[in-house]
Amino acid sequence: MSFKSKTEQSSRSFVSKKWTFLLCLSCFCAGILFTNRMVAVPESKAIMRTTAVEAEKLKLISEGCNLKAKGEKHVSKDIIGEVFKTHHAIQTLDKTISNLEMELAAARAAQESLHGGSPLSEDVSRVGSSRKRKYLMVIGINTAFSSRKRRDSVRATWMPQGEKRKKLEDEKGIIVRFVIGHSATSGGILDRAIEAEDKKHGDFLRLDHVEGYLELSAKTKIYFATAVALWDADFYVKVDDDVHVNIATLGETLVRHRKKPRVYIGCMKSGPVLSQKGVRYHEPEHWKFGETGNKYFRHATGQLYAISKDLASYISINQHVLHKYANEDVSLGSWFIGLDAEHIDDRRLCCGTPPDCEWKAQAGNICVASFDWTCSGICRSADRIKEVHRRCGEGENALWSATF
Repeated sequence: MSFKSKTEQSSRSFVSKKWTFLLCLSCFCAGILFTNRMVAVPESKAIMRTTAVEAEKLKLISEGCNLKAKGEKHVSKDIIGEVFKTHHAIQTLDKTISNLEMELAAARAAQESLHGGSPLSEDVSRVGSSRKRKYLMVIGINTAFSSRKRRDSVRATWMPQGEKRKKLEDEKGIIVRFVIGHSATSGGILDRAIEAEDKKHGDFLRLDHVEGYLELSAKTKIYFATAVALWDADFYVKVDDDVHVNIATLGETLVRHRKKPRVYIGCMKSGPVLSQKGVRYHEPEHWKFGETGNKYFRHATGQLYAISKDLASYISINQHVLHKYANEDVSLGSWFIGLDAEHIDDRRLCCGTPPDCEWKAQAGNICVASFDWTCSGICRSADRIKEVHRRCGEGENALWSATF
């Protein structure tokens, strides 16, 4: 009895210890799980909260960058606009300065003409009034003391005379003058002959220049400087007195380039640089153009060419520093070689005499100027220019019906 009760008591004690151990173990595990859950949730919430805050910050930064980019773009547009306005203002100022320089050069040229050694023409005396109106072109016919017959043949063909010449100036804005300087002995018999001829026809532009074939480059400079001082024109033309010209066709040709700045129009060529002494067109400064056998740069042939007002003003302002080569057409081309000038090659400014210019006229392609290349002008022009005019002329009505 006692043994049984001891056994039962011992068994009950063992069960109680076993359950007590399991219960403790269960409580311990439950405690660990509960603790981990309590710690994990706040950390997760904190991470989520941190992520949300970071996202909000990134959004604000992104919006700020977008606003900054938009602002910078707007500022960039404003800056570009201001730069454009400034550039336009500078261009306007440059144009104003250029005009003032041209007026100053005009006044200087007029003053030099007033105090120079050559007799004054009526054109120089009217310098103030003539500059008040705008002309289409000034045609300067290069002539010499010995060329009286050539001048008369030009007057009898393509150059209007008397009231018609005045009408040409008033209605069409075209000035035509024979261009000549004075002799080495100013006031001598040659000068008096020109004065008498000018008194009769009134179609000379006298230059403060000593005449001479080797001085054609200097004469060309002085012509453009004087012409731009006397007349405010769109174009200034130089032509030789042994060349036939259709004035209306010349005007229509130049008008197409009126809106272009710094235009140089003619029959462009590139002839050989002649180093041999004694030959015609010898170039004393041939070494400047490279090795023997080289060619000149492109330039307009000297029989007829035209330049715009900007280029004529440039010559006038810089005439004292522009270099003169032996040949005047080469000199003119060299003055523009470093400028932003447009060279226009128009072959109608250098047609041949009949039958060449006649065939072209019959085909509806009337020539501006006609001459013989072999003579650098019309051969025996005083005798033949009337025939050229009859066969290749545009007709008098073409000039008076033309609108420029």
